[in-house]
Amino acid sequence: MSDHLKEIAAQLTRDLKLDLPPVQVSYLEEPPKGVAEHPGGVPSVCTFFAQGTEKAFYAGLPKHEDCEIGAFVLGIPPQGDAGARLMGTIGTMQKEGYLNPGEEAHVPHNATPPKYVAYGPLGSLPMEPTSVLLFARPDSAMLAVETAGSGSDAKPVPMNGRPMCAIVPIMNAGAPVAVSLGCIGSRIYTEMGDNRMVVGIRGDHLDAFAKKLTRIVSANRWVHDEDSRRKKASAHPFHRAAT
Repeated sequence: MSDHLKEIAAQLTRDLKLDLPPVQVSYLEEPPKGVAEHPGGVPSVCTFFAQGTEKAFYAGLPKHEDCEIGAFVLGIPPQGDAGARLMGTIGTMQKEGYLNPGEEAHVPHNATPPKYVAYGPLGSLPMEPTSVLLFARPDSAMLAVETAGSGSDAKPVPMNGRPMCAIVPIMNAGAPVAVSLGCIGSRIYTEMGDNRMVVGIRGDHLDAFAKKLTRIVSANRWVHDEDSRRKKASAHPFHRAAT
């Protein structure tokens, strides 16, 4: 299993020109054997995503509760201290104009949370991924969306913004592939840069996605060469003004 997932990880990295490894996210009911436990103390759930590009680990549900919004998205009921912090954060965000009144009711979230979540570079964990996350440039996200839109089983690709971590429950609810433009918090915590967004692939769709991606990348190379030729042959080529 790990070798197969590592092969897919290498293909995704090559075809989508990723500069960070694909991140595997696996929902679990028991602690995984042979995987290190995260010490906790992270300021956001998306921090786990970023750290998952570097090494494999798992974290129990309570270690996600420092991020009240991420905990809600994960499916943790808004009760007790975490719930009070969530309501306080939402109130402040509305006061500052970041959220519209009632917008929080439409944030995608899991109906029930997993007991544990494992993170790591794709293929580094001894279980199948629930989802795979890619920190991708817009041109790479373009290829991913085209891949998701090809074939007889194609479905529209949902796109979300804040919060970025909501991309996982969007896929858990049925989307094979999803895209998140991120949110300001995720850009701070993950340091993913202004030229990246997040592409998510549901774990049970990963093999089919990888097979389709090969054809889409090849087709885009042909279109690139053909359109470059046409532009060069044009009598009125477009020249971008210097800035």
